[in-house]
Amino acid sequence: MDDELERTLDAVGPRLKQLRTRRDITLTDLAEETGISVSTLSRLEAGLRRPTLEQLLPLARAYGVTLDELVDAPPTGDPRINLRPVAAGDGSTILPLTRRPGGIQAYKFILPAGNDDREPDLRTHEGYDWVYVLNGTLRLVLGEHDLILQPGDAAEFDTRTPHWFGATSSGPVEYLSLFGRQGERAHVRVAPRSNQNR
Repeated sequence: MDDELERTLDAVGPRLKQLRTRRDITLTDLAEETGISVSTLSRLEAGLRRPTLEQLLPLARAYGVTLDELVDAPPTGDPRINLRPVAAGDGSTILPLTRRPGGIQAYKFILPAGNDDREPDLRTHEGYDWVYVLNGTLRLVLGEHDLILQPGDAAEFDTRTPHWFGATSSGPVEYLSLFGRQGERAHVRVAPRSNQNR
C-alpha cells in the first residue's frame, strides 16, 4: 500500500467523527440510520478499524456527501464536476453545486444547531436569493420579519433587504440556496390547470 493511500485511509476516522459532530447526532442515532453497530462506528471514528465499502456507502448517504468527500479522495477530471465542500469557522459547511461563470449559482448549506437567543447580524448585498429547506429548522430574519422555515418551505427575496440565516437550538439545518446577481431571476413554469378546476 503506498503512502498516499495509507494517509487517506488514516484520515477517514477523524473525518467521520467531524461529520457526525457537525450534524450533532449521536453514535446510537447514526447506528439506527445506517445499520452499522455503535461499537463499529466508534472504532471507525477512532481509526482502530479500516472502513469497508459496505460501511462507507450508508455513511455517505447518512451525511449527504459523496464517497470522494467522505474519504477526501484527490480531485480528478473536470473541477466543475468535482466540487468540494467549504468548512466555515462557525461549524457550517457550504457545498457549491454549480461552478460556471455568470448565471444563477446553487449551493447546499449545512448549519450546526444554533442558539435561539443569538442576535442576528443582518447583511445586505446585490443579488436575489431563493432558499429551500431540506432538513431541520431554518431561522430567516428578513428585514422586520423573523421567519421559521421547516423542511419543504421555500423563500425568495432581494438580498438588498437586510437578512440573516441561522439554525435553531432544535438541531442542525440543511438548505439549498440559488443565488443570482441583481436582475437574474429563475424561470418559473406553472403547470396547466386541470379540467376539473374549469
